[in-house]
Amino acid sequence: MNFIDYYKLLGINKTATQEEIKKAYRKMARKYHPDLNPDDKEAKKHFQAVNEANEVLSDPEKRKKYDQYGENWKNQEAHQSSGNAGRRGGQQQQYSNADFEQAFGQGGFSDFFDSMFGGGAGRRSSGSSIKFKGQDLHATLELQLRDVLEADKRTLDINGKMIRLTIKAGVEDGQTIKIKNHGGEGVNGGPKGDLYITFKIAPDPEFKREGSDLHKEVPVDLYKAILGGDIIVSTLTGKVKLKVAPGTQNGTKVKLKGKGFPVYNKEGAFGDLYLTYVVKIPSTLTSEEKKLFEQLANLRNHV
Repeated sequence: MNFIDYYKLLGINKTATQEEIKKAYRKMARKYHPDLNPDDKEAKKHFQAVNEANEVLSDPEKRKKYDQYGENWKNQEAHQSSGNAGRRGGQQQQYSNADFEQAFGQGGFSDFFDSMFGGGAGRRSSGSSIKFKGQDLHATLELQLRDVLEADKRTLDINGKMIRLTIKAGVEDGQTIKIKNHGGEGVNGGPKGDLYITFKIAPDPEFKREGSDLHKEVPVDLYKAILGGDIIVSTLTGKVKLKVAPGTQNGTKVKLKGKGFPVYNKEGAFGDLYLTYVVKIPSTLTSEEKKLFEQLANLRNHV
């Protein structure tokens, strides 16, 4: 049986504090816990290995002895008698996954542990009774822009569980909300995991959204752009009548304050709607229209 690097097993440095050891152990134990990895023999072996690492490194006396002898564990008695405890020599052997079958295949502690610390004496719990939070669940909910114009109640089927959800107005594309205790069941009486829902808002064919502001292109015919007049524009909350000034240029922008999208989590607050006028040039002209434009051109040239 080769030397086992318990520090490497937990992914920590040799200078790790007890709090860092505890944190690393809980992370690794949860990752490989048999209840969270059913029918996974490799996960079970990893779980036994990190339990053994924690058994040693979380006990000051065992850790001290482990640090003193290291890869020279087989000769610890000779080291004790010769006063060489604490010295290290040679290259440290690395503990690989290939050793799991031999070391932990039958459960319990490894031969390395038994040889260094003695079989059975002073052993604490293997950690199987530690409470772990259940797995977090993740779901994606696809919506249209107009679906989140107002608060909406939905019932979702998540892994066979019906969950009632209130979607607040103004939720954004890619936004994620957390619903506590609606994830997987806890292990050994631990709390349930959480449910994370990410919203995917489909692009709208009429409005482009930027935060709580909306942008829209509005076509204006050439004659109205030149002479001015009234136009009707649709917003998300209804139609509005606007006056186009004479001589309006293509690309002119107009802001309609408060006609944008609801501000998330701020009841009664709205962004603005920005309109961009797109002047439409006639693609076909009658002979009479062409003559009139030619006359206008001649008049402009003589001004």
